[in-house]
Amino acid sequence: MKKSVYVLGFIALFILSTGLMFKSMHWPFAGIITVVGFVLFNFMFLPTLFYKLYKSN
Repeated sequence: MKKSVYVLGFIALFILSTGLMFKSMHWPFAGIITVVGFVLFNFMFLPTLFYKLYKSN
């Protein structure tokens, strides 16, 4: 589970940074990619990380 949490975080931050790069270059679909990155990070990675930390204590 520990490795899957870190992989999920990497994917979420990679998508988010790609969206921000698209936004700075004014390329199409930048808003959609950025929103998908934020959703993955806030609603999938962070709850999973906090649950893992809660279960380890």
